[in-house]
Amino acid sequence: MRARAIAALLAVAMLGASGCGDDAGATGTGAVTVFAAASLTEPFTTIGKDFEAANPGLTVRFNFAGSSALATQINQGAPAHVFASASPANMKAVTTDGTPETFVENQLVIAVPEANPSGVTGLADLTKPGIKVALCAEQVPCGAAAKKALEAADVKLTPVTLEQDVKAALSKVKLGEVDAALVYRTDAKAAASDVDGVEFPESAGAVNDYPIAVLKDAPNLTAAQAFVAYVQSDKGMAVLTAAGFQEP
Repeated sequence: MRARAIAALLAVAMLGASGCGDDAGATGTGAVTVFAAASLTEPFTTIGKDFEAANPGLTVRFNFAGSSALATQINQGAPAHVFASASPANMKAVTTDGTPETFVENQLVIAVPEANPSGVTGLADLTKPGIKVALCAEQVPCGAAAKKALEAADVKLTPVTLEQDVKAALSKVKLGEVDAALVYRTDAKAAASDVDGVEFPESAGAVNDYPIAVLKDAPNLTAAQAFVAYVQSDKGMAVLTAAGFQEP
């Protein structure tokens, strides 16, 4: 009897120990893995640190990339708890726990080198001879928005490169490889020491909604839900709006 009792206690202890790892949602500890659109890199990094400070024992891990690539990774079995997409279309491609909620919006600007040496003032200027332009690929939310804006302006241009996320398109401007790129206002603001953001009216018709959701069967469910709630809290939204995002 004594041997069986000790064995039972050891089994309970082992179960308790297993709950202290990455998936220990019931204890409020462990890790939350967040897959987020590349344009959320700066504010989400700050929000992640604030969330960890407010929740000792929890760690936030990020994977930033183009929303379409993230959706593909999730559907291929990548271990993610939360998905924050730059478009509803990519969110619809994954299975979520509950209904995704739009938490911010974003608009495009024309990113040009500091002081705007090519004198770009609008989309039509991007078709001038010698102007090299970078765009996001159409399957990426920033690329879909760019296509919509260009069509609204009746501007046809041939980019010299199509990038898989907005950060990659912006880097082409920062490195001097192109004269302009269509990127989110927030990304141009984050890189204000290197680039200028030129506003254009057609961007108002190509606003991107950003939904966020806990993924279906997320192991650390309680912590994942807590992170989503923190993003949508006053503290989280203050970080996002300071970065240039708009409230929906």
